[in-house]
Amino acid sequence: MIEFPQRGDDRGHLVIVEGMRDIPFDIKRVFYIYGSDSTVIRGQHANKKTEFVLINISGHSKVRIKDGRGKEEIFLLDRPHTGIYLPRLIWKDMYDFSADSILLCLASEHYDPEEYIRDYRTFTEYVKEERKPE
Repeated sequence: MIEFPQRGDDRGHLVIVEGMRDIPFDIKRVFYIYGSDSTVIRGQHANKKTEFVLINISGHSKVRIKDGRGKEEIFLLDRPHTGIYLPRLIWKDMYDFSADSILLCLASEHYDPEEYIRDYRTFTEYVKEERKPE
């Protein structure tokens, strides 16, 4: 989890996120997910090249990550100044969205559909091959 700098006073709060300062990559793409509900599962893929930081800027959601080698973790995103860093080759499921959830996604790469792995078995095989010594 990443805790972002924030400033606040009686006028409200400002959260600062800068690429290569607060997160470990330059930001090339920004998108957000809203209007989902607690029954929806988003993501369900891994990326060969792209790293992400996910921040629930309103409401809450959960993120389940899997490394393809048996490790699985679940994170609750419920504070607008806290995010989760996801390196490349991590399977991600975003789910359990509150009605007011807005999930902001910062990405290290421009969109490229060819770098997405959308089948979990293919993902685990890819991870296994990637880890083989040359």
